[in-house]
Amino acid sequence: MTGIEPWAISVVGGLAVPLFQSISTTLSSFSGMMDGKLRERIYAASRQYERKYQKRHGILQVLGMRKPIKLNSVYTAVQFLNYKSLQSFESIDDLEKGFREAQSRRFQSQYSPRQAGIEVANNEQYLMVLGEPGTGKSTFLRHLGIEVLKGTRNQFIHRCIPVFIELKKLVSGDISIEKLIEEEFKICNFPSPDKFREKALEEGKLLILFDAIDEIPHDNLCHAINQIQNFVDMYDTNRFIISCRTAAYQSSLRGFSNVIMADFDDSQIQYFISSWFESEVDKQAKTGDKCWEVLQKPENFAAKELAHTPLLLTFLCSVYDSSQKFPDNRSVLYQKSLRIFLEEWAAEKRVLRDEIYQGLHTELEEILLSKIAYTGFESDRIFFYQRDIVQQIRTFLAGNLNAPQHLDAEKVLNAIAVQQGILVKRAEHIFSFSHLTLQEYLTAQYIDDNHLVEQLVNQHLTDKRWKEVFLLVAGLMRGGADNLLLLMEKEAQKYINTPKLRDLLIWAEKITAGSQGDYKPVGKRTVAIANAITIAYAIPNIIAYAISIANANKTTIPNVLAYAIAITNANTYAIAEAIHYTSELEQLQIFNQVNFKLLIDQLEYLKAQVPEYQQPEQLGSQFAQHLQKTLLNTFRLNLGMIELSRNEWQTLESYLYINDLIIKCKQAAVLVSPQTWNAIEARMLLVQDIESTIGK
Repeated sequence: MTGIEPWAISVVGGLAVPLFQSISTTLSSFSGMMDGKLRERIYAASRQYERKYQKRHGILQVLGMRKPIKLNSVYTAVQFLNYKSLQSFESIDDLEKGFREAQSRRFQSQYSPRQAGIEVANNEQYLMVLGEPGTGKSTFLRHLGIEVLKGTRNQFIHRCIPVFIELKKLVSGDISIEKLIEEEFKICNFPSPDKFREKALEEGKLLILFDAIDEIPHDNLCHAINQIQNFVDMYDTNRFIISCRTAAYQSSLRGFSNVIMADFDDSQIQYFISSWFESEVDKQAKTGDKCWEVLQKPENFAAKELAHTPLLLTFLCSVYDSSQKFPDNRSVLYQKSLRIFLEEWAAEKRVLRDEIYQGLHTELEEILLSKIAYTGFESDRIFFYQRDIVQQIRTFLAGNLNAPQHLDAEKVLNAIAVQQGILVKRAEHIFSFSHLTLQEYLTAQYIDDNHLVEQLVNQHLTDKRWKEVFLLVAGLMRGGADNLLLLMEKEAQKYINTPKLRDLLIWAEKITAGSQGDYKPVGKRTVAIANAITIAYAIPNIIAYAISIANANKTTIPNVLAYAIAITNANTYAIAEAIHYTSELEQLQIFNQVNFKLLIDQLEYLKAQVPEYQQPEQLGSQFAQHLQKTLLNTFRLNLGMIELSRNEWQTLESYLYINDLIIKCKQAAVLVSPQTWNAIEARMLLVQDIESTIGK
């Protein structure tokens, strides 16, 4: 056959013409001239092959999804990283330093060059795709087969017939790869499927997609790898792509180029979410946009870290789909994410778990992992030497009567890394948790299980690295987080340790007590403190914590930096903004006995007196001092009260940070008694004898 008649295309239906040509050419090479009936059988078989591939491999339904969706409808173009470049660190200290310098919670370097998956597949005849569980390896292979069947232009450029083979089917040496391929054609009623398979392989017409070499049963692994290598060598004119979990990769296949799945970047996450919520109802409600916006909020920054893994992004979309929000108690979210790796993913993929897990049940494994996580976090370590983890596993098993004593610690670590991907090999003999979020969650779990809350507060309250752990501990305390909040409040009071800081709090209480504004007293005090700070010296972190505390108490601070900008810049526009800000403060009715009308008149006068740019700098400085003095007099402040030392500014920042964290822990908690919280809230940002109130 030299071409395809017009009527033939209509019979083929949606099947790509290049695929039909490959099939018909291959069949005719051993069948001779094709008569009409044989040709019709080819068309029917070709069309059926595409339909069955779509049905078997083009559907996504995981993690209890209510209904399946087409893989192509949410597929996001895969990107690869060079595998060798990610293994180039020489020591654990290099990894720790690189992670911290990146100022990111993600482990993959954001500066490693990315390559489009389809381009790599076009360029490499033998490709090994590596990645952790849930990173989209199988999805990439399945999708590539669909693209080949569709014959999409500017995609896969080689004319091949895709064959998707799940390597977990190689359960014994009696099963041959040739038979598995033949079966794919046989179920679609290909004429002479055995001869077709043989001829297609000989002529290099196939794209063999070997999925999950790591899922081959352990007893048959060595034989299966040899079988794959021999198969590739024998039919070396075909194209081959193999997927494997990184931890299981043994560099045992010759001639394959290795790449590793890159995490989703923000654009991929946003595209996936938008595609997920593609129903007409969701489009009208803009559900995808709303989900993305919620994920962008600061309080969801750790949840967003999970979204860089396709499996967990699928989970997050399902969670949002069911309630149109993410749970307030983030511990619930992370507990579910952990269980996906521990149990559900292997169960859904129907992968046989290693015998190692017969004695190490999920709850016991969680306790073990929480010990490893806490030990590392307490030592300020994100990365761990393999020998240290193995020793911790060995000690854990020996010290627990209910733990299986026969297990080999190294095999336990290997099973966790290969089958679950919770612990991930980052370099030779160096591991970390797959997500920092999971290490934080497990650390919090260990603290709650072992009653270490007081130690947590005493040692790590102002260490911002532990902020997420505090929030997770609050969410895990099913008996109530009252004690945690009281301990934090008691520790916070120690930071009001100089006369100036005490005077500042006393002033904030006096100037707001009994004012007419319908806000909580703590919200009013926060606005007063923020206002005083901007008149003195606007420190961004301090202002940010004050705004956060005020917002939590439903007290909106207007453009709080207006006074600071006016004092610093001393120009007409800045003074006008300060006047507008003053009007807004007046409307809030937060301050008592403050004459805002007089202040506005004074600011209007000063606006008319702003020095020209050409005048001496000394005049500008004198003007700024006069403006500052006007504000100090209006709010009954003296310069000495707000001229703090560098150490006092740092202490005030820590104090406001703790109070903001107390509020966030209360919001994250499962249970807090109203009496406890009302008392804490009433005392917040007040000078007090905490020892006399802590037990009331």
